[in-house]
Amino acid sequence: MRRFLRPGHDPVRERLKRDLFQFNKTVEHGFPHQPSALGYSPFLRLMAIGTRSGAIKLYGAPGVEFMGLHEENNTVMQIHFIPDQCQLVTLLDDNSLHLWSLKQHNEASELREEHRFTLKGPPGSPPSATQITAVLPHSSREVLYLGTESGNIFVVELPSFRVLEDRTITSEAVLQRVQEDYSNRRSCELVEALQEHPKNPDQILIGYSRGLIVLWDLQNNKVTHHFLGSQQLENLYWQRDGSKFISCHYDGSYTQWPVSSDNRQPEPLENLVPYGPFPCKAISKIYWQTTKNGLPYIIFQGGMPRASYGDRHSISVVHGSQQTAFDFTSRVIDFFIIFSSEPTAEFDDPSAMVVLAEEELVVIDLKTAGWPAVHPPYLASLHCSAITCSHHVSNIPLKLWERIISAGSKQNIHYSNMPWPIDGGTNIAPDPPQRDLLLTGHEDGTVRFWDASGVCLHLLYKLSTVRVFLTDADPNDNMNTLGEDEWPPLRKVGTFDPYSDDPRLGIQKIYLCKYSGYLAVAGTAGQVLVMELNDEDAEHVVDHAEADLLQDQEGYRWKGHEKLKTRDGPVRFEAGFQPFVLVQCQPPAVVTSLALHSEWKLVAFGTSHGFGLFDHQQKRLVFVKCTLHPSDQLALEGPLSRVKSLKKSLRQSFRRIRRSRVSSRKRRGGSGNASEEMELAPVQRKIEARSAEDSFTGFVRTLYFADTFLRDSSRHCPSLWAGTNGGTVYAFCLRVPPAERRMDEPVRAEQAKEIQLMHRAPVVGILVLDGRSTPLPEPLEVAHDLSKSPDMQGSHQLLVVSEEQFKVFTLPKVSSKLKLKLTALEGCRVRKVTVANFGSCKTDDYSENDLAVLTNLGDIQIISLPFLKLQIRYPCIRKEDVSGIASCVFTKYGQGFYLISPSEFERFSLSTKWLVEPRCVVDMPEVTSNNLVHKSGMENAVRKSRGSGRSLGDYGEDERKSGRLMEHALLNDEKVLKEIQSTLEGGRGSYAERNLARSPLGHGLSNGGAD
Repeated sequence: MRRFLRPGHDPVRERLKRDLFQFNKTVEHGFPHQPSALGYSPFLRLMAIGTRSGAIKLYGAPGVEFMGLHEENNTVMQIHFIPDQCQLVTLLDDNSLHLWSLKQHNEASELREEHRFTLKGPPGSPPSATQITAVLPHSSREVLYLGTESGNIFVVELPSFRVLEDRTITSEAVLQRVQEDYSNRRSCELVEALQEHPKNPDQILIGYSRGLIVLWDLQNNKVTHHFLGSQQLENLYWQRDGSKFISCHYDGSYTQWPVSSDNRQPEPLENLVPYGPFPCKAISKIYWQTTKNGLPYIIFQGGMPRASYGDRHSISVVHGSQQTAFDFTSRVIDFFIIFSSEPTAEFDDPSAMVVLAEEELVVIDLKTAGWPAVHPPYLASLHCSAITCSHHVSNIPLKLWERIISAGSKQNIHYSNMPWPIDGGTNIAPDPPQRDLLLTGHEDGTVRFWDASGVCLHLLYKLSTVRVFLTDADPNDNMNTLGEDEWPPLRKVGTFDPYSDDPRLGIQKIYLCKYSGYLAVAGTAGQVLVMELNDEDAEHVVDHAEADLLQDQEGYRWKGHEKLKTRDGPVRFEAGFQPFVLVQCQPPAVVTSLALHSEWKLVAFGTSHGFGLFDHQQKRLVFVKCTLHPSDQLALEGPLSRVKSLKKSLRQSFRRIRRSRVSSRKRRGGSGNASEEMELAPVQRKIEARSAEDSFTGFVRTLYFADTFLRDSSRHCPSLWAGTNGGTVYAFCLRVPPAERRMDEPVRAEQAKEIQLMHRAPVVGILVLDGRSTPLPEPLEVAHDLSKSPDMQGSHQLLVVSEEQFKVFTLPKVSSKLKLKLTALEGCRVRKVTVANFGSCKTDDYSENDLAVLTNLGDIQIISLPFLKLQIRYPCIRKEDVSGIASCVFTKYGQGFYLISPSEFERFSLSTKWLVEPRCVVDMPEVTSNNLVHKSGMENAVRKSRGSGRSLGDYGEDERKSGRLMEHALLNDEKVLKEIQSTLEGGRGSYAERNLARSPLGHGLSNGGAD
């Protein structure tokens, strides 16, 4: 009965755990899922993006990020910054308005929702009477003008959102002086646009959807000018001096109108259909920007010929004789121009165009000839091709880091050199303590290298494996092959391209050795490429080798996809990682596990049929081992096979039902032994042993190299360990020749051990502990003086992690020493496991290695080594989010990443010492006399708001809440989960049409904190 005694409470250990472990969701990397609105403040130089799930995100200089979330989880329709203030207003699709403020607290700024308001009409009025269609924050910073579907314009006071009914502009008042024949034909209908006069704040321009435009005098409450348009209006834009404005229309035309005191009803100066004469799509937004050289920039969205180019998402820039229609691969949500915002400046002099598309952010440099794109430092389109796997490498040596950056810079020569134009706020977070890489594998056969050291996930370098293979796509194909005389002058921009030439190219496993610069990548069609870093372009032949994993089996026929065809002869590769050998698995099934030992020059790979070892120095196959069970026919059908064995599936289902009935009858049989067993072990669940006939038992889940004692306790030798889905662990002794004879003698391998776990649970991790119970160092880590030499005097231990339990064996006898039954005790299964080093936040002298474990319930557990004691448990991912759990990757120092949408990684930390989170400040403007009252009202609102909950400046719990709120906003719909799931399983899908469901959430997030 001693096993049921609870261990004593150790206060020293509890204090130490508080110094070591703390869970925080810190920051979201990538591009917001389903963006719906865009705003920009020239005063703050901050950009705001709203999403369909009710999230709002502010971005400035790299590292300056804020997050907020509307309680309603409705789509953000519009975002407007209050002029010259640290405030913005959002309009949601439920017709509610929300006022947000940036306030300083604990030396950092925070984004907080101050007020919310819904415009209500008189009793009995239809909803359209108050449905807001246009919002104008007035330069006085005291009021908002709200245009509605009814044609009326309501005025609300800021910050109280009190409606000033006596200042309402009715459609009847507007139509008083309009010609009767025009007003009869064209009633006002909804307000399409509201624009303040750039020189006279007492005048606003009002545009109605049927074409009528009026200039309204706010002081005298009357119309001063009527502009009688004949086409359905889309938008308006004032020229800088206020002498003209431009209107754009549904028929693809734009019109220039003069504004003078002489003519109260002027005729248009110019009416132009830029892509006519055939019917064109609407121009939904337009800018007219003046320059010193006299030639204006005319920039507009849409207007393409309907018949030929109606499906294009374009924004055209016209400057004198230059004209380019930028063609985006996803729908354009909105765009803005960055230009001189100084009131005394005579010209606009535009410098950049910022475009928010549905799947990426694109910035165009308007100052440089050719209008090149600007490489964004954040908001990376992670899913430009669907992510299929991830790999994190911590503490990259400086030399390798610089070489990767150098290779990436050669790929970015087509980007502009202009500094990032959205540079508001100041990043006050400490510099990252080390250089970290996050590698993502993609469906199109590329691997992207991201700088994951800090808050901004920045692309350093892109590697493509496509050149090695022959695909259906011609490498010379280009969407930009239009000649100079082609019309319209389309030019493709952006990186989002979700379509893969061949799904077999997809990257499934990545392994990078940071010390040697060797990289191994493995793909969907059984291809394993070994690469090395070269600082120059090179042309060479890639050596080929085949690994037949079914060589000793008879009667098997592969029903899946064929292997990829390779190019003959030399292949030219650009600077960076260049493949020098290709190992092709046969059958060409998905590579499920990969390990690289750069010191021994060996690479191991596994599929659902077996595993093999390849010597990449001698370019020779060392051995293969088939792990296929005789009954495992499903493993031969492949992930891309359309034919699945229904008969096999049904047979297995019935067998499981029959086994469960038999076992339940045995339990009900009342035998003394059974009842006694149940009484003796009340805390353990009954776990059914899995049949050897279950599908994919030969699926190789993990591979591990170790220099340890395998044959006897006196001599250690290199070894390779493999764990399968059927609970089998294979161990092979390796004989690696010394360096001086490495090229002359072959590497030899001999199977030394085979362990079969009792419950046949899948093996997800293998680890060898040295004589000090410390995990063995990585290859070359000791040679670079970054780790102590392993203790080879004491006895080594083998840790085998299955989905159901952790088990420690002694080496070399492989006798069971210790185990932790996770599934029997907790009811969960292990999905991911890694060794992480946790340092104390109180002292630099103490750190320890523990296991970080992610379960199928979305919990993260930290388990001590070598005694397998549960230290702490944190809920991290929703258990329904199977795809998020599958995408999770841990770092060596207790951080992690997982996908919360196809385009976003959530970053979390388990360590008190290693924490990467936004911390930034936005300076408040000087308070002038005309907004003193407004300021005090704001501060009262903030005081009241802060009194109702915890301050966002506090860390710890706040960050955890923020992560959960943002994650729940995205993962509330099963469609989003299935979307990521299909990506990770090799499927493809369109992201554009998916909507997010509502869920009751809190609000007020900032810098990774929540209220």
